[in-house]
Amino acid sequence: MEKFENKLQLGNGIYTTVEIAHILQLPYSKVRSWITKYWDGELGQAYEGNYSWTIDKTKAVGFHTLVEFYVMVQFAEAGVSTRQVLNAHKELSKKFKTSFPFAQKAVLESIHHDGKKIYLSTNGDTVTLDGTKQFNLSFIKMFFKKLEFDGESLASRYWPLGKTHKIVCDPHHRFGQPTVEGTNIQAEAIYKMFLAKEPISFIADLYEISEVNVKDAVKFFKSAA
Repeated sequence: MEKFENKLQLGNGIYTTVEIAHILQLPYSKVRSWITKYWDGELGQAYEGNYSWTIDKTKAVGFHTLVEFYVMVQFAEAGVSTRQVLNAHKELSKKFKTSFPFAQKAVLESIHHDGKKIYLSTNGDTVTLDGTKQFNLSFIKMFFKKLEFDGESLASRYWPLGKTHKIVCDPHHRFGQPTVEGTNIQAEAIYKMFLAKEPISFIADLYEISEVNVKDAVKFFKSAA
């Protein structure tokens, strides 16, 4: 694979360690250690490139790395070794010709397990991962339902509350920060007004959105707190 560089540019999305923890609802300490261990460590060494960069003394990654992060954390939680995850990532990268195989629709759809082993079966080929703990497949399936994929079957948008709500992370809008779907209104701006005791009806009128949109923004930040 060619040298990979996760560049800081429009359309990639920008997510700091704190934002990753909020969006994926994972402990901050775990997020930071995984970025160091995988994206700045073994993956970066394997591809002779960078999966993260530094913004204001904190680590940041792009949208596809954000998606892969969640999947790889689930493997780690099941006791899959770093080496196995890395080998699977490299093998699937070659097969799908992408630096982000765990953000690939076919891979996410194919993940299953028999109680002892985790299988990634795609187009007749199977990659097997051995874990030491129970793998929670429901987490992956739920995560998959919150994703939208582009014409190349790579994850393109993510709904942290699910697609029945209107808060979405789209790397082409506001650098991928959570916004109200169909707008450039950041959920954080709405939440700050809510914390300032502004009525939901007033916030909705101000931004020309529905009260349901406002409630979704508030719900997202409360669930991520």
